[in-house]
Amino acid sequence: MAWEVYIFFFLVALTYSSVGFGGGSSYLAILALLDVNYLVTRSTALLCNIMVVTSGVYIFHKKGHLDWKKALPLTLASVPLAFVGGYLPLKERSFFLLLGATLLVAAFVTWLQPQLQERDFWHKRKQANTLSIAMGGGIGFLSGMVGIGGGIFLAPLLYLTRWSAPKTIAATSSLFILVNSISGLWGQMLKPDFKMDWHFALPLLAVVFLGGQIGSRLGAVRLPQIWVRRATALLILYVSIRILIKYL
Repeated sequence: MAWEVYIFFFLVALTYSSVGFGGGSSYLAILALLDVNYLVTRSTALLCNIMVVTSGVYIFHKKGHLDWKKALPLTLASVPLAFVGGYLPLKERSFFLLLGATLLVAAFVTWLQPQLQERDFWHKRKQANTLSIAMGGGIGFLSGMVGIGGGIFLAPLLYLTRWSAPKTIAATSSLFILVNSISGLWGQMLKPDFKMDWHFALPLLAVVFLGGQIGSRLGAVRLPQIWVRRATALLILYVSIRILIKYL
């Protein structure tokens, strides 16, 4: 595998972990460009997510940003549905069509994320647990099927619904990604067609672990975040269009 791939995975982990994300959509996009087996792609992306966000959850909790009372309805609703999504059998064409559509939406969400994050949304509005459960469950199911943690969809919804302060949203997204990724991977592992290429995955896990450790501790990497996100959005958009053209 080309050394550039390791650099891309490292930078994705570094950047995304600084705002509470795992980078699953970007890992999927890169692996799709490499034409990696789709079963290996799903499991590898989830493992990378777990590796990146585990330390982030610990750090957010240690700093008091994780509001467990608000976060639990979201995360607990996602666990069984992420498992079901991961366990559902998907043919290669179905997986890539779903992945292409998901990445297409993720590209626009990634592009718009900085504007949402800057807005002063969190002063009032207390969301009912039913809304949290619905959001968590729906995103968890989709995430399990595709092989992402779901934070890229959850965080914008939390900003738009004035769910809480930005640090709390980042912390909750990190926890959500962790439990979703574990549950989705567990569902995949129980399937007879589960595939994991450890020789392929271990070097990637090492570089995302390093990037995640640095990013989560810096809290906000001293990079032009908006341009990094927009470059990532363009990459995801390109991959989504390429996948959809190929499999439609």
